[in-house]
Amino acid sequence: MNTYSDGFHEECAVFGIYGAPEAAATTVMGLFALQHRGQEGTGIVTYDDTCGKFRPYRALGLVGDTFGNPAVVEMLKGRSAIGHNRYSTAGKSTDPSELIKNLQPFLKEVEHGQFAIAHNGNLIKAEEKRREFINKGAIFECSSDTELFVQYIARSKKEKFVKRFIDTLRQVEGAYSLVVLTANELIGARDPSGFRPLVLGKLGHAFVLASETCAFDLIGAKFLREIKPGEVVVISSEGLKSYMPLPKMPTRFCIFEYIYFARPDSQFKGKFVSDVRKQIGRELAKEHPAEADVVIAVPDSGNHTALGYSEESGIPFDFGIVRSHYVGRTFISPGGQARKANIKLKHNPNSAVVFGKKVVLIDDSIVRANTLLGIIEKIKEKGAKEIHVRIASPPIENPCYYGIDTPEKGDLVASHMTVEEIRKYLGATSLYYISIEGLYRATKEDRGADNSCCDACFTGNYPIPVT
Repeated sequence: MNTYSDGFHEECAVFGIYGAPEAAATTVMGLFALQHRGQEGTGIVTYDDTCGKFRPYRALGLVGDTFGNPAVVEMLKGRSAIGHNRYSTAGKSTDPSELIKNLQPFLKEVEHGQFAIAHNGNLIKAEEKRREFINKGAIFECSSDTELFVQYIARSKKEKFVKRFIDTLRQVEGAYSLVVLTANELIGARDPSGFRPLVLGKLGHAFVLASETCAFDLIGAKFLREIKPGEVVVISSEGLKSYMPLPKMPTRFCIFEYIYFARPDSQFKGKFVSDVRKQIGRELAKEHPAEADVVIAVPDSGNHTALGYSEESGIPFDFGIVRSHYVGRTFISPGGQARKANIKLKHNPNSAVVFGKKVVLIDDSIVRANTLLGIIEKIKEKGAKEIHVRIASPPIENPCYYGIDTPEKGDLVASHMTVEEIRKYLGATSLYYISIEGLYRATKEDRGADNSCCDACFTGNYPIPVT
């Protein structure tokens, strides 16, 4: 993974389909829609019931690069498939051979046959459990905590696979949205806290599982509902069966899905992400108004928040920063002139919009602050009079342990600097974050209720204790 990383990064994406004539091609389209959740590598496993074989393919790179060759997709025969886009959380490495080993879905063989599994999330105490298994003679092939599911499944004494899978879920703790493919069924599961999203849809007679509803839009599937926290769904030739086998816990959906991770055309809990982001912008404008000529956003996640700020404040919105979508995270190494060049390549302010103007600059969050610092420097160079920074999240003071790639606490700028110190470091005219109360008003979530959100990155209140 690129050590230049200056932000919270998208966890991973999962996709699954059962009973479709072109399962692999549909999975490619679903993963393409979910590309924003992981760009390190991608993979698909199909099951071909005509010959009783699983067919896997995994590679580093983007979905379009990996599966753009029709011959690759044609090779993945079968009416059922699962897929995965990876952005490393557990199992970080820059060694290509290690990266490839950690790509999912994993295809494994246990006593009762083969199965494939793909995971979005992070397990708590994963390293401790891993050492316990190794001490008992287990062999791990990679550094991903997803292999713990495999070890538990292999050791379960239950007779049927679904029962072994549920037995496994009762022994793990943490964040997970899972899709699992066997010779007979597609299984989806979500942890009892509901940290990571998982949604259910239907495409003709085929059932579909995905991290976000935007995947259904691309393939033409109908969105049915979200998988409930703690729910296991089993899809087979007999249809869909739902189980709630795990102890009930207060749900804690990741609030950063609303702020940044999810695509704006996805929906959770009956709310479109784009609408929530606009409301965050309105709350920001109410809490922290500014005298300015134009509202601009750090694209793309800041766009809808900036629109909401503009609507509430009456200050015109314009596209003041042009973002190149063709610059990868690993294009340039960190440090000095290279950092500035990377920012210039990826984010370039538009002089026609900012020159001589008092600017309100909207960003989704501040993590290390290096990227935002470079953007502000460039806006100044383009002739802006003032730069009033408004942030769509409260200060991030704590790392995430539930499936998001975050820096260590000491690297989070808000953990050791006040807002005023950050403002001076950035060189902004003013700097304000939305309050935690304003964020909950905007998301229409009931803070502290049993069906609320995880906000540990702001508050340090971790729903599941971490080591």
